[in-house]
Amino acid sequence: MDRQYDVIVVGGGHAGCEAALAAARMGCETLLFNINLDSIALMSCNPAIGGLAKSQLVKEVDALGGQMGRIADRTAVHFRLLNASKGPAVQSTRFQCDKQLYRLAMKSVVEKEPRLHLRQGLVEQLLCEDGRIRGVVDQTGVAFLAKAVVITTGTFLDGLIHIGDRRWPAGRAGEIASLSLSVSLKELGFEMGRMKTGTPPRLRAATIDFSRLTRQDSDPDPQPFSFATDRLRDDRLPSFFTATTAETHRVIRENIRFSPLYGGAIKGIGARYCPSLEDKVMRFADRESHPVVLEQEGLDTEEIYAKGLGNSLPPELQEQIVHSVPGLEQAEIMRLAYAIEYDFVQPTQLRPTLETKRIAGLYLAGQINGTSGYEEAAAQGLWAGINAALAVQGRPPFHLDRSQAYMGVMVDDLVTRGVDEPYRMFTSRAEYRLILREDNALFRLMGQGRELGLIAEAPYARLKEQLRRIEGGIKRLTSSRIFPVAETNDTLARLGSAPIRNPVTLFSLLKRGELRYDDLKPFPGWEAIADGTVKRQIEIEAKYDGYIQRQQAAVEKMRELEGMKIPKGFDYSEVPGLSNELKMKLKRVEPVTVGQAERITGMTQAALTAILIVIKKRAWEAAGRQG
Repeated sequence: MDRQYDVIVVGGGHAGCEAALAAARMGCETLLFNINLDSIALMSCNPAIGGLAKSQLVKEVDALGGQMGRIADRTAVHFRLLNASKGPAVQSTRFQCDKQLYRLAMKSVVEKEPRLHLRQGLVEQLLCEDGRIRGVVDQTGVAFLAKAVVITTGTFLDGLIHIGDRRWPAGRAGEIASLSLSVSLKELGFEMGRMKTGTPPRLRAATIDFSRLTRQDSDPDPQPFSFATDRLRDDRLPSFFTATTAETHRVIRENIRFSPLYGGAIKGIGARYCPSLEDKVMRFADRESHPVVLEQEGLDTEEIYAKGLGNSLPPELQEQIVHSVPGLEQAEIMRLAYAIEYDFVQPTQLRPTLETKRIAGLYLAGQINGTSGYEEAAAQGLWAGINAALAVQGRPPFHLDRSQAYMGVMVDDLVTRGVDEPYRMFTSRAEYRLILREDNALFRLMGQGRELGLIAEAPYARLKEQLRRIEGGIKRLTSSRIFPVAETNDTLARLGSAPIRNPVTLFSLLKRGELRYDDLKPFPGWEAIADGTVKRQIEIEAKYDGYIQRQQAAVEKMRELEGMKIPKGFDYSEVPGLSNELKMKLKRVEPVTVGQAERITGMTQAALTAILIVIKKRAWEAAGRQG
């Protein structure tokens, strides 16, 4: 019963859906495996898309032709722009979605995609021959052959749920774990580790006293994630805020021995930036309370996601904790909070394409690479799916560097530095975040999406027209000068702006924080612009001109190092002065360029110089032999 495909994707979560859709849309016959087809794209934790640094990933996925942003737009019920009062480099969109609508909408898309085949089943073994992937075997013993395989197993790889002193194998609550596949990866020689995450309780809305909580409504005029979205849903659901109390903290401190996290039962590494409630109480003993956010999981459900109450304590203690929070005194728990451990593969074993170094044609994406978050998973899934399809088609690999996308930052961090805790995207990880904003993702990446065949011609043509208008608008403002005459300064005074003493261009004038594009209307050289996106891009380019120029200069220096290739199989033992630890890291990572080598943890300038000297020496010797 052997079946032949171009690409097989194992796991139908956020990474798996993007990988499978990308491969199929690029012309590959693709098979998507999921243990339960009804749980495709299920939001295991908070049903929200976006957030700080994460919205940039969603926008980039969308710009390249991915699906996450479109589904979020179709199913969102609460809309926020985070950091709205700050600069555009750190502004981030966050949508709370209807959990079931999101799942069903994505399931419908993958089911209807030509060349994409779905199969409910548990993959137990990887078929390899001569260091290359050949396919997979499911739990019924049927082999499915493929030229490339993408594994996106999320928390299912040898997953183990903890509640108090009880633990059982599961990929998430109510679903079986993937045990044999983990064994298969270990038998193939992959270095693997153990990580831990968790989820808070779900509460019944009818049992919550919302009158005691602080209500937060959606932003009045939200902007969609996707360029393909014409209109967002009219349905809106509020969020509510409360906080833990001294009683909450007393219950936890007096019963901390019952937490598997503190009792030693949990071996996996959790994220420092997203600790469980018992961890927060114990680590931050001086804090009198911690925030709790109640978010509705959908339009037609009573389930409330209690963000901030995540823990792994026994059921009776979870009841006490919930009831100690204002407004939740009578709240009924519909789903208990729990912690889950799972296996991951150390991502330094991957190439920048997310293909494994050990097995050609095998790609990994999502939490199996030590990351956390829907958005991080989707971005990796798209990246791996694109590269799997390109490899099958004999085309050059897809890659974005750290100056081109947050996706490029994430993948480079993973394959170069590896992980010692669940990896989450932060704006601080991106050195060039001023030029990697969510508002310019389309302008940065849609061209590449078009080249890959994932973006249609019509939206790309519209984007090129917008780019032409932006460039034209900047050129017009740069060439239009105003002079320090009384009329000009009177106009500036009315606009609340300081007078000018020397001639200036309108572009220079627009750099002033208090002025917007349309404020320049009284001055010669201004032209009306109806397209709000074009107008906003011109404003941002003006106000951040100096900073952007400095970052572009830094990018050029970075690209010089990225252009210096390290010969394949380069022997670092020949480099004098390198520590054994650094030699070991270099051998494990196998950096492709000097720039990548520079970013390896522990690399020094002296060590980098020594590597460069040996590379140049070998090149001279080779040139001499050829001469």
